[in-house]
Amino acid sequence: MNHYFFFIRQSKVKEIIFVIQFLRYNFELLKNFISQTRNHFMQKRAAFLSTDNLENFFTYDKLLFEPMKKIGWIAEEVSWRNENVSWKDYDAVVVRSTWDYQNDSEKFINVLEKIDTVSHLENDLDLMKWNMNKNYLFDLAQKGIKIVDTIWEKNFNKYLAHEYFEKLDSDEIIIKPNISANADNTFRLTREKLNKNLEQLEKIFAAREFMVQPFLKNIIDEGEYSLFFFNGKFSHSVLKKPKENDFRVQEEHGGNIQPFKVSSELILIADNIIKKLSTIPLYGRVDLVRNNQNQFALIELELIEPSLYLNKDDQSPLRFVKAFEEKILKFTV
Repeated sequence: MNHYFFFIRQSKVKEIIFVIQFLRYNFELLKNFISQTRNHFMQKRAAFLSTDNLENFFTYDKLLFEPMKKIGWIAEEVSWRNENVSWKDYDAVVVRSTWDYQNDSEKFINVLEKIDTVSHLENDLDLMKWNMNKNYLFDLAQKGIKIVDTIWEKNFNKYLAHEYFEKLDSDEIIIKPNISANADNTFRLTREKLNKNLEQLEKIFAAREFMVQPFLKNIIDEGEYSLFFFNGKFSHSVLKKPKENDFRVQEEHGGNIQPFKVSSELILIADNIIKKLSTIPLYGRVDLVRNNQNQFALIELELIEPSLYLNKDDQSPLRFVKAFEEKILKFTV
């Protein structure tokens, strides 16, 4: 008799265990279903602002797509020139590879202003407007930041151009537009080359602001250091060197880009530059070179569409996405 009841009790226990396991399994299924459904409906959309054709460019922003998805964001590249886009359909728009805006800067600004009224724009609109004209270097110099020696001009005068060599105490000079990207219309000139290019320079800069700097041999011998900051925090750095017989460090011009662990001195210099800004950007690239006085100086501060060389540091996409999440949370809480 006792054995009989023991058998009954044992069977009941097995049934109970089975029911518990069944419920637990189905509960997990239900929980996963609810989570996936919630994520599907709660996913937000981000536009990475680009251009119509990136065929001749190197871009690594797609490395951000998967990390963005993991925090509930669907990211896609969208051309700033696409007039059929409804920007209000995006919860955030991040300016990335708009590498032709310099050819139509007023239209570009108009697009950014339109986006800014209906979506969350990064970087900050006023900060990007300020950064669009390289006069920002003059502003930073006024705040104590060491920049490469620069002469600022409103238009080109071929009768005064030869004075640049004496004023900058250099046998070679660089002339480039105040609004530019990808080293477009950038000239490396000796006195002889200046004579040969006078008509072309006069044509390009007849009514266009430009800047003149000494050519820094250290760009060739040592290279240009780029330090990347996401939401004010240092992420990673690279060393850029031009190809042989060139001075341009961009990949599109054959430049060699390598990951590089910079010194704490360079990080402090770059961090101080970021801290001088009116607002902390989501992303920023600080380009430093050693000048002819053997001092590190700012040659560019990229806050609009810098290549972030996310392919040179495995963790950099994750750092960017974390900074993005922090930045968005700050503006949505």
